[in-house]
Amino acid sequence: MRIKSHKAIFWDLQGTLGGDATGDIKDFQFYPFTYEALKLASKKGYLNIILTNQSRIGAGKLTLKDYEEKVDALKRELTQNKVEVKEILCCPHTKQDHCSCKKPKTGLMDLCVNKYAIDISKSYVIGDMGKNEVVMAHHAGAKSILVLTGAGVGSLNEFRETWKDYEADYIADNVLEAVKSIE
Repeated sequence: MRIKSHKAIFWDLQGTLGGDATGDIKDFQFYPFTYEALKLASKKGYLNIILTNQSRIGAGKLTLKDYEEKVDALKRELTQNKVEVKEILCCPHTKQDHCSCKKPKTGLMDLCVNKYAIDISKSYVIGDMGKNEVVMAHHAGAKSILVLTGAGVGSLNEFRETWKDYEADYIADNVLEAVKSIE
């Protein structure tokens, strides 16, 4: 059995690291402070892992090919900016598919925990939707940070009911402030 010795930050993509929380990934652009946040996370010893729900694929509104081309472009952009990201994984399913990988379910996290020997108790989930990222962190045993970019303000206010039984460990203005707040 592998000793779980790594710690990770499981990042949401859209609305958290850039772009529109519910927009088309083809229009996604990183926020100006995202590279610095990801670099700081690495410097603090965290593996950067991006997990994204992409139900547009399952709904037939986005092809897997278009998604993969966009992710390849994002990976090139991260590499050009000297940012290390271990994985960018997506759930392509709709709610009706009842999969185990659509956030707030932990299927994609579990895959990474096993692959990289991650100690989940020393890891974080950072995202802009409490009903997805905060709830997923709670179910997995990780800490959670809700950021106020993207859908974060709405998630904290008019959509708070969707995750009323859960609390974020920390609330940050954006991902850079989130990473600055952790050890």
